[in-house]
Amino acid sequence: MSLPDNHNDLIEAKILDYDPDTMTVTTSYVAPPCLSSPRGAVQGGFVAGFLDHVMGAAYFRASDQQSSGLNLDLNMVLLRPVRIGPLRAKGWVVKMGRRVIYLAGELYDMDGGLLATATSTAIPTPVPGQDR
Repeated sequence: MSLPDNHNDLIEAKILDYDPDTMTVTTSYVAPPCLSSPRGAVQGGFVAGFLDHVMGAAYFRASDQQSSGLNLDLNMVLLRPVRIGPLRAKGWVVKMGRRVIYLAGELYDMDGGLLATATSTAIPTPVPGQDR
């Protein structure tokens, strides 16, 4: 089996909406079978990856695509098993300072059931690959 060129292709990450007033991004993903644990659910580290992606996307959009957040920490709570298949997520900027960014995110199944939550503290950094 060959894997996609990047993780966004692997998880079929799509930005569905961005609300600039609340600095909130809504995304969709598809958790592929290769992310499952022996228990049949998505392994916790990959769940953190979905949440990290949606929170990072919220900050990237809130910064007018001029800055990327570099995590100092990421705290996650797993509420229910995350099954293989389609998922939705929301991520938002809680507070955006010049030196520190506070982010939050939630991961849902397609019926709207809350699966996991996360918060992150990050620092603003240049967007990788973007010439300044």
